[in-house]
Amino acid sequence: MPFQISPAVNVREFDRTGGVPAVATTEAGLAGHFSWGPVQKRVLIGSEEGLVQQFWKPGANTYEAFFTAASFLSYSNALYVVRVVDSSTTGATGRNAQGNVANTADTVIKNDEDYENNYSTGISNIGQWVAKYPGVLGNSLKVSVCPSSNAWQSTLSGNLVYTANSTAVTGNGTLFSSQVSVGDLLILGPDKESRKVLSIASNTALTLETRYSGNTVTINATNSPNVVRRWEFYGLFDGAPGTSAYANTRSGTSDELHIAVVDEDGEISNVEDTVLERFPSVSLASDALNENGTTNYYKNVINQQSRWIWWVAHNTTNGNAGSKAKGTTFGGAGTPQSLSLVNGRDGGIPPNADLIEGYNKFSSTEDVDVSFILGGEANQTVATHLIDNIADVRKDLIVCLSPEQADVVNNSGYASAEMDDVIAFRNVLPTSSYATFDSGWKYTYDRYNDLYRYVPCNGDVAGLMARTDQLRDPWFSPAGPNRGRIKNVVRLAYNPKKEQRDQLYKAGINPLVTFQGEGTLLFGDKTMLVKPSAFDRINVRRLFIVLEKAISTAARFSLFEQNNADTRQAFKNYVVPFLRDVQGRSGIETFRVVCDETNNPSEVVRRNEFIGYIYVEPIYSINYITLDFIAVAGSVEFTERTGLV
Repeated sequence: MPFQISPAVNVREFDRTGGVPAVATTEAGLAGHFSWGPVQKRVLIGSEEGLVQQFWKPGANTYEAFFTAASFLSYSNALYVVRVVDSSTTGATGRNAQGNVANTADTVIKNDEDYENNYSTGISNIGQWVAKYPGVLGNSLKVSVCPSSNAWQSTLSGNLVYTANSTAVTGNGTLFSSQVSVGDLLILGPDKESRKVLSIASNTALTLETRYSGNTVTINATNSPNVVRRWEFYGLFDGAPGTSAYANTRSGTSDELHIAVVDEDGEISNVEDTVLERFPSVSLASDALNENGTTNYYKNVINQQSRWIWWVAHNTTNGNAGSKAKGTTFGGAGTPQSLSLVNGRDGGIPPNADLIEGYNKFSSTEDVDVSFILGGEANQTVATHLIDNIADVRKDLIVCLSPEQADVVNNSGYASAEMDDVIAFRNVLPTSSYATFDSGWKYTYDRYNDLYRYVPCNGDVAGLMARTDQLRDPWFSPAGPNRGRIKNVVRLAYNPKKEQRDQLYKAGINPLVTFQGEGTLLFGDKTMLVKPSAFDRINVRRLFIVLEKAISTAARFSLFEQNNADTRQAFKNYVVPFLRDVQGRSGIETFRVVCDETNNPSEVVRRNEFIGYIYVEPIYSINYITLDFIAVAGSVEFTERTGLV
């Protein structure tokens, strides 16, 4: 207790409730090629619907990664995904769609961090907007801005002839090129019908999107003095942009804009010209605030709230854009500003360097806690990196790998071609108890494109382990008919028979097998460890991962405490009950914890070290069953024969 000078009551509190915490065992990580979404950034996905929403539907070059992820998510609900695109200067690099048709240079904004660090001050010569992420999908976007009350609605000059059963409008004394924009709505004829402008040929000729069904009408000052032109998205906003309350109180004027982000080609919504996002009454003033104190500066609003676009430049016709509101007259153009985004590109299959960079987002235990790495369609270089530089360094996860597609899909050169090629691929990879290797690819239905595709099964194998955690515990085997059924299989590319399964298993490969009436099963639970050891089984390796993660996390609370008998006993007091609980849940046979003067002598204490020995005897899974059936004479009692062979 602290020293006291005079009589007093000193109240102290000691927390003896510490224990070994639960650790996450179901999260997985995958780096792969997707059609949309942030690049080289971990994103947590909880379902296949969330996968589509964030990374879009599978395409011809992206389906393998997509369905590897979707396969895992059919068993579990926690997958970190890193999108990878080709960033090489010699290949078909991924590229963000942008607004300048003539500029075909590669504009690659990978994610929000990349934008903030490198592009938030603007990009020249690509228009005012750029798609949020690289990909062809961005080419479907259009951004339409209404920068003034005149752009919202105006009255046209001159006489117009609106021809019956025609899409053509001709003018006399008109200024279509400067007063009308493609997409604008013209209110024409005695019935005030709304017609969208499809193209503008000159000041006196334009084409409408739909035909006029009435009689030919000449619109002039006598029969219709007000020929109205409206912004295309007039009906989706409450009124014309003007001066915001923020600017008004600071003697600023005309700072407001309306912005619509549109699916022009219908690739996103399946309906052309669908408005995806609306941003009403945002401000050109850089310091503009809403009543609740949040920013209303149009650049900030778009960058913070839009799922589809970044700001990259001010439109030069919007006066004083980006200035502060005080005493500033902003003034927007008199016609809408519409910009279709172009030149977006998915990129080719990412090279090894980009895939490895993506997978390295999972290399640090301090950055992300995952229990599985899905190899997807990893080749030898990538698979070796996953084992040597992530799994064997972290030592708290399992890398799940499959053979290369050519090893098992349409590989029918001779009877054992699939087996030989699968074993050959396995044999060029390192040995490790922190990795597993399965034998196959499955043929599955792609409902997004209404066709069937072959995809690797390592997402399913990791999913089976995650589901085993939910149904039982990590130290139970994920294989066999009870917990090893693979989902969404039309057929296997390679369905090994017993004699081939023997060879695969001897090589440390877990066969995937379709049995008649049982479905497709994971029919092995080996790790990729070559040396005979308890750790050549998935359930034993995962048992020790859980024990090591949980106990080491608890042990952190002993750091910087006094290295004495009390601290050592406290360590044993929370480790022993934890191990006893694991033992009661069929994880271990026996255990022993040693943490006393025998392994913490004075020389260890003087080195500021603390040592605990934890001896564990694991429970092994059943891989082989022998059933002896013994025939006996009818006159013999079974009680006399018990135990005899």
